[in-house]
Amino acid sequence: MCGILAVFGCIENSQAKRSRIIELSRRLRHRGPDWSGLHCHEDCYLAHQRLAIVDPTSGDQPLYNEDKTIVVTVNGEIYNHKELRAQLKSHQFRTDSDCEVIAHLYEEHGEDFVHMLDGMFSFVLLDTRDKSFIAARDAIGITPLYMGWGLDGSIWFASEMKALSDDCERFMSFLPGHIYSSKQGALRRWYNPPWFSEQIPSTPYDPIVLRKAFERAVVKRLMTDVPFGVLLSGGLDSSLVAAVASRYLTESEAACQWGSQLHTFCVGLKGSPDLKAAQEVADYLGTRHHEFHFTVQEGIDAIEEVIYHIETYDVTTIRASTPMFLMSRKIKSLGVKMVLSGEGSDEIFGGYLYFHKAPNKEEFHQETCRKIKALHLYDCLRANKATSAWGLEARVPFLDKEFINIAMSIDPEWKMIRPDLGRIEKWVLRNAFDDDQKPYLPKHILYRQKEQFSDGVGYSWIDGLKDHANKQVTDAMLMHASFVYPENTPTTKEAYYYRTIFEKFFPKNAARSTVPGGPSVACSTAKAVEWDAAWSKNPDPSGRAALGVHAAAYEESLGDKDANVLSGSPQKLGGGIVGQAATVFILWQLLQANCSASWSLDQELTNCSLIYLKAFFGSTLLCVGA
Repeated sequence: MCGILAVFGCIENSQAKRSRIIELSRRLRHRGPDWSGLHCHEDCYLAHQRLAIVDPTSGDQPLYNEDKTIVVTVNGEIYNHKELRAQLKSHQFRTDSDCEVIAHLYEEHGEDFVHMLDGMFSFVLLDTRDKSFIAARDAIGITPLYMGWGLDGSIWFASEMKALSDDCERFMSFLPGHIYSSKQGALRRWYNPPWFSEQIPSTPYDPIVLRKAFERAVVKRLMTDVPFGVLLSGGLDSSLVAAVASRYLTESEAACQWGSQLHTFCVGLKGSPDLKAAQEVADYLGTRHHEFHFTVQEGIDAIEEVIYHIETYDVTTIRASTPMFLMSRKIKSLGVKMVLSGEGSDEIFGGYLYFHKAPNKEEFHQETCRKIKALHLYDCLRANKATSAWGLEARVPFLDKEFINIAMSIDPEWKMIRPDLGRIEKWVLRNAFDDDQKPYLPKHILYRQKEQFSDGVGYSWIDGLKDHANKQVTDAMLMHASFVYPENTPTTKEAYYYRTIFEKFFPKNAARSTVPGGPSVACSTAKAVEWDAAWSKNPDPSGRAALGVHAAAYEESLGDKDANVLSGSPQKLGGGIVGQAATVFILWQLLQANCSASWSLDQELTNCSLIYLKAFFGSTLLCVGA
């Protein structure tokens, strides 16, 4: 990732103003520590902090067209730049940078070219011939971009809020899939996929089509001239990314420079679920695996720095960003500059555990649409800023435009969680890669229950955060929170604690308005909280808040659950199919404790409920020699 800053229409264009732009651009140097650039044209400034991934020797920015009348500063990667160059035969390119095509596409097509770009990007382009300019952000908002206005009438764009918050009276998050044109003086949406309207699709599920689309998405992201790897938590999404990357790495250009053995990285508290699962996947795939540990105290000590970098006070984002922030520092110390990551799958396929309670396919699909539209405020923000804090670039294959269009065109009936048919969350994705002839992953990894990143690194991480916040925030402080923070009022001590840190770094009203609010259970939107009345009593974004769904739900200790089952009262665990699934999970634990030695099953399955067992074994469960 790089850092960009652009300012247009400054009243003052003295050396002092240039120095101020350079000073503000330095606030983004963590994103691009490799080189700095600045172009000044009258009262217009385009600054760049570069992280060199493609063409590290000659691709410094800003970039230009042939006669330097078009200037562009870009953060991102254009995966189809070679195909686009081939269409621009009459143009002469100065570098091998993938981003240079943007200047030439503008020359050729004017402002209507952004849809041609396949990649993740935020850019600002200046046409010095008439001093007009455009700014644009990728379809989903994988790369961050902010837009602000100064009291002198100037307009600002920056990769992170910290570069413009002091000098702008008002600023906002630039909307994903949009372009701003100075000629029109307004934002307009350039990304208009069929799913955006939230109409219910009807395309039949084809596992091969889905698999091939994802493989293409991973392969195109192997475009790099620097060392790279994969963030591997051992969950389904990151494991699939690693499996596909490992399978196709030998055929890629990257293998010629960096070898054909994939590097994988995982972080967690010692003994956490992710560490064990990631090691197993790494052993299966034959990757060179790097396991990093952190303690709860080390995470707590990093919280202030994390909030400064990720620029949010959202609870679940901070919980998950902290271990990712710590891991990114370790990865960069190894000389790695780019990683692939698994963000986006849960939003596309309804992978969060609260989707078990979706009442019908219509609400299921509409919730996935809402989740994708909000990714730039949550997981994309986390994945980008937590890694960029240390000059590391994260690429996300699940958010490939083609893949999203294919996945979101599937009739959502196929995505619905159906225990009676052995379909667990993200079944369409799991099934697409369930290949007995050439397996991508072990079955029990392919059908592992969803574990949110902030949970999977170790449950005591979240519990430790809550304990720490309880010591920092008094009951009186929380009671008066609505007076101190009337906008997005924190409702827990943990949220209050994060908010106080955020306000210290970003005290303006405009800053706090960039962060979303509202109730959430297990990362749901506020609308989905309505699916279960009990959730309103436990509004926590952790996956364990999905009572009766997660195998380690907050509700009761195992001993209490045993007592409920043995007393004939399993309904206390939750009603309906989900409650039954949780009950069978407990019965399985009792069976494991009481059956003879002839009962054998991989230990990983102790994390599974009925529908996971059914998906793994089929509909018949036998206990021999009980």
